[in-house]
Parts: sequence; C-alpha cells; structure tokens
Amino acid sequence: MDAITLLRDDHKAVEQLFKRFEKTGPRAHVERRQIVDRIIEELSVHAAIEEQIFYPTARAEVPATEAITLESLEEHHIVKWVLAELAELEPTDERFEAKVTVLIENVRHHIKEEENDFFPLVRAGLSRSALADLGTSMATAKKSAPTHPHPRSPDTPQANNIAGTVVGILDRVGDNVSGVAQGGVTAAQDLIARIRHTNKPKTSPTGSSVARNRADAIRRSAAAATHGAQQTAHSIGVGATKTARAAKAGAKGTLTIATKSARDTKTTAKRATTTTTRTAQAARTETATVAKRAASKTAAAASGSR
Repeated sequence: MDAITLLRDDHKAVEQLFKRFEKTGPRAHVERRQIVDRIIEELSVHAAIEEQIFYPTARAEVPATEAITLESLEEHHIVKWVLAELAELEPTDERFEAKVTVLIENVRHHIKEEENDFFPLVRAGLSRSALADLGTSMATAKKSAPTHPHPRSPDTPQANNIAGTVVGILDRVGDNVSGVAQGGVTAAQDLIARIRHTNKPKTSPTGSSVARNRADAIRRSAAAATHGAQQTAHSIGVGATKTARAAKAGAKGTLTIATKSARDTKTTAKRATTTTTRTAQAARTETATVAKRAASKTAAAASGSR
C-alpha cells in the first residue's frame, strides 16, 4: 500500500466515525463518548505520521507542496487543541456537541484540501516505489504513534520525531494503565452483581483502543476466574453430597445387616433353648419312669421273700 492510499483509508475511517456521531441523539452520552474517544485516537495517530514522515518528505521532494504543507500543519494544530479539550469534556456538557461539530467541519475541510490539492502534487512528484516505501514507513510508525493529542509538542522535524516517539510510548503506557484500572473496577462490579444476584453493570471502557481492549480483557479474565471458582465450588458441593449419601446408604446397609444378624442369632438361640428345654424335660420324664419301674420291682421282690 502506498502512502496516499494509506492516508485516504484513514480519512474514510474518520468520516465513518463522524457520520456515526451525527446519527446519535442528544441523550446517547455513552455512545457519544465512545465515538469521540475513537475519533481522538484516529486523528492523533493520523496527524503524527503525517507530521513525522509524510509532510517532511513532501516538502523535501516536491517543492510545490511547501505552502500547503505549512497550512496543513496549522490546521493540525487547531484540531489537536479541540481534541485535547474534548478528551477532558463530559458528553453531558452543553459545549460537547458544539465542539464535536466544529471539529468535524474543520477536519472535513482539511481532508478535502489534502485529497484534492495536496495528494495529487505528491503523487505526481514521487515514483510508485517511493510512495510504497513511504507507505511502509508510515504503517510502521502507526504502531508507536501518540494516541492522544499533544498540541504543545513540536510538529516539525527533527524535534517532532523525538517528541513523537517519547509521547507515543507514554500514551501507550498510560492507555495500558487506564485499561487495567477500568477493567479492575468493572470486574469488581461484576463480582458484586454475582453476589447480590443482580444484573451486571452495563459499563463500557473509555479511551483509546489499547485502553478499551485491556479493560475488556481483564473483565473477561476475571469473569472466567469467577466462573471457574463457582464451578469448582459446585463440584465440591456435589461431591460432598454424593459422599454423604453413600455414607448414609452404607451405614443403613450395615445397620440392616446387623439387625438381621441379631434377629437370626436371637431366633437360633430361642430355638436352641426350646430344644434344650424339651430334651431336659424328656430326660427328667425318662428318669422318673425308670426310677418308678425300679421301685416297683424292688417292692415286688421284697413281698415275695416274705
């Protein structure tokens, strides 16, 4: 992709955000905040790579662009001040919509001049290979470009290259910290909602894409960890219930077996006692009979001898 195509794609992306904002209602505060945060990031990155790479190359290689380059830098300067103010302004403020409207008008004018006047001069003055190399450099620079407006920073080489690198790093560190903070707060709110059995808060992270992505990632990780803990607790509860049921069933089975054994033992003992009693009674009867017979014989013998 050559440099001009890359910049035109940026213009299209920003225009889509402008149209999205224009379709929102006055009460769509959350949506407006998100859209404006995206606009701030897109325009900050776009302005940075133009000021660090595209404009200096155009001025050096295409002398006819000198005047329009200086005019573009001034337009960038004004836009960055408005972006900086919007970054600090709440969507509920009465000046918020007015500032966004003025920003959109200025940027659309700037884009029209670039695409109709500036870009044709650069395309005519640079070869295809030069534009391709320029596009590659700009695409690489995007990865470390500032994500927030810095209207007080220098906007021409070499100072802007050094400052741009430093503030770009600081912006991304700040975005990451902001994302961690927002993600942590949202995760805590989600946990409270789970405990209270209420709906999760419908909060959306703000700031650059880095901050929003980091916040979303932390919220998802916290949700997954909470879900895992709940599943583990549930599994432990189910396991404990099953163990208790098994123990209860085992104890009941053991008691049943013991009771049956005791009954069998008692029945056997009772039967043995009955048999022993009957045997003893039979023995006593037999003994008495034998003794009676012996006594009769003895009496008969005594009577005969007389």
